[in-house]
Amino acid sequence: MASFAVLFSHFAILLLSVLSLGSSLSLDYYEKTCPGADFIVTKAVRAAAYKDKTVPAALLRMHFHDCFIRGCDASILLNSVGNNIAEKDGPPNLSLHSFFVIDNAKKELESYCPGVVSCADILALAARDAIVLSGGPTWDVPKGRKDGRISKASETIQLPSPSFNISQLQQSFSQRGLSLDDLVALSGGHTLGFAHCSSFQGRIRNFSPASNVDPEMNPSFAASLRNMCPVNNKVKNAGSNMDTSPTTFDNNYYRLILQKKGLFSSDQALLNFPKTNNLVYKFASSKEAFNRAFVNSMIKMSSITGGQEIRKNCRAVN
Repeated sequence: MASFAVLFSHFAILLLSVLSLGSSLSLDYYEKTCPGADFIVTKAVRAAAYKDKTVPAALLRMHFHDCFIRGCDASILLNSVGNNIAEKDGPPNLSLHSFFVIDNAKKELESYCPGVVSCADILALAARDAIVLSGGPTWDVPKGRKDGRISKASETIQLPSPSFNISQLQQSFSQRGLSLDDLVALSGGHTLGFAHCSSFQGRIRNFSPASNVDPEMNPSFAASLRNMCPVNNKVKNAGSNMDTSPTTFDNNYYRLILQKKGLFSSDQALLNFPKTNNLVYKFASSKEAFNRAFVNSMIKMSSITGGQEIRKNCRAVN
């Protein structure tokens, strides 16, 4: 069996061949062909978030998971067909939800300006709206992405894992043209949402022969997580909120890391390298600095392109 390092190396070559920073993207891409595109997407996101407060976190995570595989090409939205298991059915994506929000926006856009707005652009706009509706900053989203035709669950192994250390995180982000600054800023997206026990179980029990609990985790925090995630847990959706204000986009995530209350190993790992450590302290002390950095990094990440068509249905290739 090929080692993870070999698999990662092969996938890095694939990434370099199919991904590019979207030089063709522009802020006014739909100005003449579909001038109401932004508003239509925003309306769909608002309607869904009004009924379900977990929608914004789901849309943000969906966009991130999309961009990290083959670029921001909406491959995460494709359904499995025949013998092909799509990304959304890969293990890291099984808890993703709110795909209907993109479907609703696409349906209205197809009525208003058929065949014009890509599913990838809808998802990028929806992620921005998710942040705004959660109390975060807004920004103009560059548009003009195309939708991809390939979606493979086997490639989701390349998504950054909750158990990654700082070296693995740096490698994962750099393969996509993203810096350490982007790593720390985008990790702040963990200020929204919920995580299942399986994502952090290894930190709170039988961590190592020398320690039952990860020594980088606050002992009282670990104890509270063990109560939420008992041994032989049979509660389907047991887990923990990502931070103390899981529906509000703020900088509490960084403050909790400084208290050794980062939920994932990959969160706490940000303290283990001088540059990322400094950025955690900076963002913990200044929400404004975090907001600025997050916007810059979101624009950078969402400008990684790789698609080929404008899908009529976001769940299927044309």
